[in-house]
Amino acid sequence: MLVGLGLAAGAAVLGSAGWVRATAAGHTYAGDDLEGVPPTPVALVLGAQVYPSGRPSAFLAGRLDLAKRLYDASLVRVILVSGDNMAREYNEPDAMRRYLVDAGVPADKVVADYAGFDTYDSCSRAQRIFGVERLTVVTQGYHLPRAVATCRALGLDAVGVGDETVRGGEAWRRGALRDQVACVKTVFDVVTRRNPVLGARETSVDRALRD
Repeated sequence: MLVGLGLAAGAAVLGSAGWVRATAAGHTYAGDDLEGVPPTPVALVLGAQVYPSGRPSAFLAGRLDLAKRLYDASLVRVILVSGDNMAREYNEPDAMRRYLVDAGVPADKVVADYAGFDTYDSCSRAQRIFGVERLTVVTQGYHLPRAVATCRALGLDAVGVGDETVRGGEAWRRGALRDQVACVKTVFDVVTRRNPVLGARETSVDRALRD
């Protein structure tokens, strides 16, 4: 019985991870060289840990630095930062926005999504709440195929650029392993079209693109 369950779980992980990679194939790029990355209107930066001081973790800073490089290279025109704001004392989007503005990105070109509680929510809300149709996802390299596959399965014309600056080390290895298992949830989410936290249609990305 246990052996059978283990085999079924392993098959689910392998099958889901295979679907993720097939769906993302040809749409992902390494962040160490932006040559060949196609321009899109919006970069979607997925949230990660923020310290109590409000400083982004090394993983999140790597994503934000990469988004700024995309902006500086005119490969994106607006940066949508999407993360967790579940508790009053913990706010990823504001920390992300502040980091980018302090780094020189114009404040009116950085839009915050406060209900990006996971990859699926961030991708779905970019489309359903912010009206984005084409975007570049920015996250770590090991997470990139799953993020791009999620967006594309939802109907977004998405490419992705992966940060590799924090590659190596135990945190990277643990994250890469967890991401393989998370592929099962990703397949479930895109098949069921689970609703994220929704609300009124946001026009902040539209306004930022017009300005």
